[in-house]
Amino acid sequence: MAKGKIRAKLRRSSLYTLANIRSKPSYKKEEAAGDLSGYPRVIPVNQPPVGEEAPIFCSNYVSTTKYTFFNFLPIALFEQFNRVANFYFLVAAGLTFTDYAPFDWPSQVVPLALVVGFSLAKEMFEDLQRYWQDKAANRRSTAVHVGNGVFQTKQWNEVCVGDIVKVKKEEFFPADLLLLQSSYEDGMSYVETMNLDGETNLKVKRALQNLNLPVVTEEGASHFEGFRPMIRCENPNPNLYTFMGNLEYDGRIYPLDPAQLLLRESKLKNTEFIFGAVVFTGNDTKVMQNTTQSPSKRSKIELQMDKIIYLLFGLLILISIVSAAGFGLAVRNSVPIWWYLRPDVAGEDFDVNDFVVSAFRHLVTALMLYGYLVPISLYVSIEAVKIIQASFINSDIQLYDEVTGTPAKARTSNLNEQLGQVDTILSDKTGTLTCNQMDFLKCSIGGCPYGKRLSEVELAAAKQMQAELNKTEGSNPDSGTLEAITISDSGVIDKKDSIKGFSFQDDRLQHGNWLKEPNSEVILLFFRILAVCHSAIPEVNEKTGELTYEAESPDEGAFLVAAREFGFHFIKRTQNSVVVRERLSINQEPVEREYEILTLLDFTSKRKRMSVIIRDESGQLLMFCKGADTIIFDRLADNGKIYLEATTKNLNDYGDAGLRTLALAYKTLDEKEYTEWHEKFHRAQISSGNDREDMLEDLSDAIERGLTLVGATAVEDKLQKGVPQCIDRLALAGLKIWVLTGDKMETAINIGFSCSLLRQGMKQICIVVSAEMLAQDAKDVIKDNILSQITSAFEMVKGKKDPHAPFALIIDGKTLTYALEDDLKFHFLNLAISCASVICCRVSPMQKALVVRLVKEATGRTTLGIGDGANDVGMIKEADIGIGISGVEGMQAVMASDFAIAQFRFLERLLIVHGHWCYKRISKMICYFFYKNITLALTLFYFEAEAGFSGQMHYDDWYMLLYNVFLTSCPVLALGVLEKDVNAEMCLQFPALYQQGPKNLFFDWYRIIGWLTNGVYASLVIYIVNMRIFSPESFRKEGETADMYVIGTAMFTSIIWVVNVQIFLISHYLTRIQLFTIWGSIVVWYLIVYIYGMLPVSWSAGNIYQQLPEVLGPAQKFYLSTILVTLLCNMPYLVHISYQRCYNPEDHHVLQEMKNMKKDVTDRKMWRREQSKARQETEIGLSARVDAKMRHIRGRMTRRYSTLAPRSP
Repeated sequence: MAKGKIRAKLRRSSLYTLANIRSKPSYKKEEAAGDLSGYPRVIPVNQPPVGEEAPIFCSNYVSTTKYTFFNFLPIALFEQFNRVANFYFLVAAGLTFTDYAPFDWPSQVVPLALVVGFSLAKEMFEDLQRYWQDKAANRRSTAVHVGNGVFQTKQWNEVCVGDIVKVKKEEFFPADLLLLQSSYEDGMSYVETMNLDGETNLKVKRALQNLNLPVVTEEGASHFEGFRPMIRCENPNPNLYTFMGNLEYDGRIYPLDPAQLLLRESKLKNTEFIFGAVVFTGNDTKVMQNTTQSPSKRSKIELQMDKIIYLLFGLLILISIVSAAGFGLAVRNSVPIWWYLRPDVAGEDFDVNDFVVSAFRHLVTALMLYGYLVPISLYVSIEAVKIIQASFINSDIQLYDEVTGTPAKARTSNLNEQLGQVDTILSDKTGTLTCNQMDFLKCSIGGCPYGKRLSEVELAAAKQMQAELNKTEGSNPDSGTLEAITISDSGVIDKKDSIKGFSFQDDRLQHGNWLKEPNSEVILLFFRILAVCHSAIPEVNEKTGELTYEAESPDEGAFLVAAREFGFHFIKRTQNSVVVRERLSINQEPVEREYEILTLLDFTSKRKRMSVIIRDESGQLLMFCKGADTIIFDRLADNGKIYLEATTKNLNDYGDAGLRTLALAYKTLDEKEYTEWHEKFHRAQISSGNDREDMLEDLSDAIERGLTLVGATAVEDKLQKGVPQCIDRLALAGLKIWVLTGDKMETAINIGFSCSLLRQGMKQICIVVSAEMLAQDAKDVIKDNILSQITSAFEMVKGKKDPHAPFALIIDGKTLTYALEDDLKFHFLNLAISCASVICCRVSPMQKALVVRLVKEATGRTTLGIGDGANDVGMIKEADIGIGISGVEGMQAVMASDFAIAQFRFLERLLIVHGHWCYKRISKMICYFFYKNITLALTLFYFEAEAGFSGQMHYDDWYMLLYNVFLTSCPVLALGVLEKDVNAEMCLQFPALYQQGPKNLFFDWYRIIGWLTNGVYASLVIYIVNMRIFSPESFRKEGETADMYVIGTAMFTSIIWVVNVQIFLISHYLTRIQLFTIWGSIVVWYLIVYIYGMLPVSWSAGNIYQQLPEVLGPAQKFYLSTILVTLLCNMPYLVHISYQRCYNPEDHHVLQEMKNMKKDVTDRKMWRREQSKARQETEIGLSARVDAKMRHIRGRMTRRYSTLAPRSP
């Protein structure tokens, strides 16, 4: 901005009360020498480190990667071999270099290297993505003082502790800074801390007043050349809201507090530039102190899969011991009479003189031989399937945000199936649920309600009533159409263009028609309160020329937009006045009126109100006040309650409609009264005693008495598109939703109402400890108080009598600090999980992570953390699944997340559709994998038992190698990628189907044991039937008998048919790809046998030569055995699934048959009935809110009809 424009701006800050609060006094250094020892961190500012005694601080480089260049291989290899199967094959690969191995070393080493190498490459690729994102963040630039008042552009990672940096408007702070000076003369600056605490309202920061630094312009700051202060402060810590220290300069000591601290990742707003001294860098900054290390996450299915592998290892050891014992007995009893084995000569395989040693040596061989029980390709197959599943998520057009052009991104594919098992969602609020926009929708002025347009809750209730009463036929207009249509007083349907922040529609107030109302004087006062009672700052957009407002809260912005639309346009603010351009009628030219601001009493969470004392152009003193209705009503004068009853009724209606409300009032002051009060207030402002805040609060309370009620506002908190519907669908799917926010309790509660986590009739349990108790009482007393509140609340929840009166738990961050300690946290958790909704407000990033950890570890259920700012990183990393929203708060959450989406509403499809599919696919895939490997491996054991446990296989080595790698891999990959029990539309229409995942119905031990038993049965049938068909009699016309390799090839053919037909039967969604892979695998098997038999004998086993065309092909028994075995092995599954579908169907069975029979078209009544059944009972969400509204309407109608009913004489 040009120099002239800078000087044209305000030279002092706009918040009058803050500018008049005296800063903490400085004092001489010798007077505070004893106090300095309490601050261990000593920072020489603007002084390059000299000598060995110079303090050493961490760099400003930050990293969110999981690995480094040096620890990648050790950690990644440890994680890979932490998997039981991989560790087993590592040991087995090592044993292949010994004399005990039944295979050559490539047969074990090469597959293991491929599996582990594939996993390592995947891990490296994913972590490199994080590295490049970190690199981009660390290379952002900022201006650093290099001497002589000159500032040089440096990268963020080059910033050091003690540097003086210059940050311009709309830039982020590169480190934690101590504010030294700003473009305002009084050192004020405005900061947006959305990345830290989630709040969108601007924070006011104040530089040290008594430093007496000269006024600077954007072009120069030469006075920093000799500026050499010393900062002594606290050590790095994660507390965002505290900071203690002193600044020593020119022989004096200046106390420091949080008002001077600018935190990394905050953004400078409405201030042209600031100068700050770096106090914390890199991992020492408060935002990084609130992060946790990236954990190595594994899904619960994968963890349970390890248990199955342990079970298979137990089976492997058991049959290996049996095999070793059988071999030892054979060596002792049978080998001495087998003269052709030369038992008199001790060999490597056996020693008749020491059969025990022979048995132990054979045990090692058996452990390797039966290793096919444990599928080495399982992990790599799952990895490949998950990568393809992740690509489907990334390319899903329904997860693509057209506004920002952002698709969904699966940043790690390890947790795809975990998306289908989520039990509790822990969500940030600002930027995650909300889009930071309020809409002025209704108002009550002088007891008269205004505003025709319906809120989202009212629209939903109206549509539900219309559907139930069946008053109309045909399709209903969607909510987007209904929202934009209102009915004017004349009865004409009117469609209004959307104005950001203003959705009000009522001709009685608009277009100057309010002057015709009987209470026009009250309406005029109402509009002036909206336009004057605020702390916002007008700002001209240099590109568009439009006037926008920098407000401390989105409510204020909506009020100012509403005032503008009503003809009261706030256009200018100076240090002690505001200017409003008023248009009293549509035909009148606007008139600029200046209101002198005498005192502004800020809104705080404790006061719950804001007041401004003004002098209008006529010289009259007025106090305008707005705040929570209960607070305002308690301060009304006896003659100021004229509209109290009517306004209260309107406020209740607005609350039922899910709107945020504030009451507006005023008071006329005389000069003497104000002068006396202001003298007392000013003395309290400049006092430095411990009771200063209490004095100011008492004086504020005194002047804010005797008010006259004017009216009330009702604004709709604009959530992100589709948030209420998404929360409703997730609630109907049985998921629990907690909100963890750094915002104020009042704001969090209002958001809870807006997104239907809270509703009218829901009893709110607020666990809060007063500020007085926190300041005065001992820790044990505070904890006893909290425990008492929790205990009484828990008893109340357990003893509730009304099933339609759910409870909501609300707790603030200070109280949560104590509630999360070891002796209280389980009491808190028991209460929380008993409530329908849980809202934690004013929580720090570390507390978010601790709450997630408590829920995750104590309940054992799958948790999902979702957020969009740096303050959510700890929560995202701690949760079983971390979702980052790529919103307006930067990319920190996305960089730390497992999955990234652009809008909260996409979570519905990500979980209910993709999560459900991935869970079912992976579960079925793993069970089938174990089934087919058991089927193969146990036939080896049966043959060993019949062959004297000699260690000889009846299958060719190439068959064994190709079984998992090629012959059965493609069908199982297609199953894991393409399988669907129901389509996406039905998943969303029947959300309760999602509960199959959290209940783990498809990967519980009942189903796992069933599949393992099926594998054992199939192996027995395959072995017994083939052995009885092919031996001992001849199987060809020429009278030839089958040798070991003929039986082995026939048996292997049966296995290929059995496992492929089995996967065909369990597939619900058969595409061309799946059919091609299933039947193609069988065809490929015959081609392999044919081609392998055509190779020269030197390249293959001699007995395989021409085996298919000359030996097995002409034999009818070969085809008979294949058909008979396939039917016998798959018949039990066919009987089981037929009985289940007829007499005990699962949810998806019913939906499949309904869809196949087109019940959604032919029998809509049945379809809707089944849809209503497919809803988990929930006490939150839009459906629960509409149900409550319906019960209220029915009850009211019942009472009305009962009063109208004729009474018997």
